Amino acid sequence: MYNLQKIGPSQYLVPKEGDMKVPGLIIAKEELLEVIKEDKSLEQVKNVATLPGIVNYSIAMPDIHWGYGFPIGGVAAMDIDTGVISPGGVGYDINCGVRVALIPIKFSELKEKYGNKLIKRIFELVPSGVGYGHKEEIGLTNSDYNQIAEKGVKWSLENGFGIDEDLDHIESNGKIDGADMSIISNHAKDRGRKQLGTLGSGNHFIEIGEVQTISDSNVANAWGIEKGYTYVLIHTGSRGFGHQVCQDNLNFLIKKGYAENLPDRQLVCAPIKSDDGKKYFAAMAAAANFAFNNRQRILHFVRQVIKEILNFESSEVKLLYDVCHNIAKFEEYKVDGKLKKLCVHRKGATRAFGPNNKELNPIFQKTGQPVLVPGDMGTASHILVGQGNELTWSSSCHGAGRQRSRKESTKAWKGKDLKMYMLEKGIEVFAKSYATIAEEMPDAYKNVDIVVEAVHEANLAKKVARLIPSYVIKG
Repeated sequence: MYNLQKIGPSQYLVPKEGDMKVPGLIIAKEELLEVIKEDKSLEQVKNVATLPGIVNYSIAMPDIHWGYGFPIGGVAAMDIDTGVISPGGVGYDINCGVRVALIPIKFSELKEKYGNKLIKRIFELVPSGVGYGHKEEIGLTNSDYNQIAEKGVKWSLENGFGIDEDLDHIESNGKIDGADMSIISNHAKDRGRKQLGTLGSGNHFIEIGEVQTISDSNVANAWGIEKGYTYVLIHTGSRGFGHQVCQDNLNFLIKKGYAENLPDRQLVCAPIKSDDGKKYFAAMAAAANFAFNNRQRILHFVRQVIKEILNFESSEVKLLYDVCHNIAKFEEYKVDGKLKKLCVHRKGATRAFGPNNKELNPIFQKTGQPVLVPGDMGTASHILVGQGNELTWSSSCHGAGRQRSRKESTKAWKGKDLKMYMLEKGIEVFAKSYATIAEEMPDAYKNVDIVVEAVHEANLAKKVARLIPSYVIKG
């Protein structure tokens, strides 16, 4: 069905056919291809290739799986003059992302002295689960929302939820320019009003574990990563606020007729330079800035707990990096020998800028940016360094990628003691419900080590450190 042609290490071409304006490009190890072919995601790669203004390729990362319109793990760059911007190319969870912070204690010491005390206290402080928000807080005011849109993470720092050094360790310094809160519906604001600093549900999680191995000691040393030491990883996004922003814009664009003549109405899109395209970007940016602040607030709670139990100051719990997964951004690349500004959609994909990129803060210009690839509830996570490979518009994978649906996973694990099973594997799991754990069991996902090997082999990002969790909070 799919005549994939190998064109390089872990690189496969989907030939242009029918209405495709460009070929597809799949980044994958050969052993992943059969799993990838089992769902509809490759058909979605071909559909994305039909969109106006798409440049070079419709791209899929090795963690690709079926999504809304665009596949999850999809990357597409659009010419800003002739191209389109699509909510389906960003996703419902706008700026779902990951941040990793380093705790200055050997994990063996933490486990021996404190056991699960740290994660239990974080579980008490950070609301998790479907729809959950903070019960006691008044919630965000409209003025707060406006400040979040205008300032990004700086709003959190001004309100005592972080330290100034954090900004240098967040993609785009924790702010997407162009956000406009005046076009956001009251329903979206109401959904997010008490959700800043909350985990959410699905595959979102907080984990604490050990830096197991170092693959690149030079980069690890530059970033302060030490074998055997403790890390905390936070994976969440823009919660109900971002979900509603996406839904509102999808409804608006479909109603205006933008889905006509597309192979899938879920690809609905507007010209980038149109008023409607600009409106979606401004709304998306507002949700992205909400997500940056959400992860910032959660890190603040984590630091509070570490201070309370380990007596480390906030400045000692160093944020390594925070990356976006679901985002559209304007970036410059050479196309046919000329520098062009493109709108790069990354849906379930991570920016992976290399050394000397002018958008990176000085601390990462020498090495390239950190690329964070979480596993899920018991599988390894990885820290890589971006190589700035323009083949994929400086993009890498964002995780392991599902190989079994939530429904299938729940069915497979029905009637089993999931917490005990995970505990026997060395992972202590905290969650609001067994249903969430069943949906997110590790075997529902591809092998994250093979996924990471593919992006390493394709020279998108290089391995730096492998992380192993012991304590996990599921959404």
